[in-house]
Amino acid sequence: MLVIDKPAGLPVHRGPRGGPSIEDWLPALAFGKRRLPQPAHRLDADTAGCLVLGRTKPALAALGALFASGRAEKTYWAVVRGAPPAAEGEVSAPLLKRSTAREGWRMVVDPEGQAALTGWRTLGSAGGLAWLELRPRTGRTHQIRAHCAHLGCPVLGDARYGGGDGAMHLLARAIALPLDPPVAATAPPPGHMRAALAACGWRA
Repeated sequence: MLVIDKPAGLPVHRGPRGGPSIEDWLPALAFGKRRLPQPAHRLDADTAGCLVLGRTKPALAALGALFASGRAEKTYWAVVRGAPPAAEGEVSAPLLKRSTAREGWRMVVDPEGQAALTGWRTLGSAGGLAWLELRPRTGRTHQIRAHCAHLGCPVLGDARYGGGDGAMHLLARAIALPLDPPVAATAPPPGHMRAALAACGWRA
């Protein structure tokens, strides 16, 4: 397996419109294997940070099972506009995909959606922004982005969920996998997040 630090703005998979993606770099990550490594989970194009790749079919199946069962421990950092209602807590809000001709698709909180649970903790704040540590307990599409918006503090730069324009301030900060031996990795904040994080109290 590999854990790479995916840049923000680079999709994992090549979309219908083409353009650069992680798939372009997979041959360079083969390191002698005939089979190209493949992503074991999803990461939004505009999210930076830890992305796990399986190098063989058995490895990919084992990693996929860890993510599907919730045994892969994921930690995210986000800079959000506003602040959650408390210093820490959990949001349990089912998510449903909704699409309109005018706005396209997005995930909305809806009782008919799939169960989704995210823990959060405030690490710092300043000037109407807050720096959150988030731990998703489930793996729904856009879960952290939709849950932050549901809490009244959308991710900075997340135009789809009310966070305004610009680069999205969301980082897949760390991953921990209960393998033998255990595997853990931490990604540094990308350049576009550093000023806002520093304003909220982060120090490199």
